[in-house]
Amino acid sequence: MAATFDLADIKRRMQASIASLKHELNGLRTGRASPTLLEPVQVVAYGTATPLLQVANISVVEARMLAVQVWDKGLVNAVDKAIRDANLGLSPTVEGQTLRIRIPELNEQRRKEMVKVAHKYTEDCRVAVRHIRRDGIDLCKKLLKDKLISEDDEKRQAGEVQKATDAAIHEVEAVLAAKEKEIMQV
Repeated sequence: MAATFDLADIKRRMQASIASLKHELNGLRTGRASPTLLEPVQVVAYGTATPLLQVANISVVEARMLAVQVWDKGLVNAVDKAIRDANLGLSPTVEGQTLRIRIPELNEQRRKEMVKVAHKYTEDCRVAVRHIRRDGIDLCKKLLKDKLISEDDEKRQAGEVQKATDAAIHEVEAVLAAKEKEIMQV
C-alpha cells in the first residue's frame, strides 16, 4: 500500500506536542495553589506506589492553599510523608483526614529558575514540532520520488507542512509567554 500525505495527521501530532507542553508547564509552581501541582506525588498505599489522586481529593481552598482530603484514615500519614518527600518544597498541616498545604511565595531567584525550566520544556516541544515537520516533508519527497505526486504537488504540500509548523511554533511561543508572565507575577 502506498503512503499518502495527511496534513490533518501532521497537525494533530503537532497539537499533541503542544498539549504535552501545556501539561508539563501546569506542573511548574507559580506561587498560586493548583491541584496539578500535586499530580506527580506517589503515595505508598497498601504496599504499592499509587498516584495521590487515587487516594485523596485535592481542592483549592484559597489562592495560596490546597486541601487534600484523604479517603482512608489509615493513609493520612503516608500521604503527608509522600508530599513532604516529593521535593516540592511543601509542608502539609494535618487536620484529621484533611491535609492543608500553604503554597509559599516564590522568591525572585526561584522564579527565574522556574522560567528556565519553562524554557527547557518549550524548547523540547519546538524540537518535537520540527521533527514532525521533517517527517511530513520527507513523506512529500518520498511520494515525489515514487512518482505518486507531481513536483508542484510536492512543493504545495511541503508549503502546507511549513505553514502548520509556523502556526504550531507561534502557539508554543504564546503558551510560554503566558506561563512566564504567570511565574514572574508577584
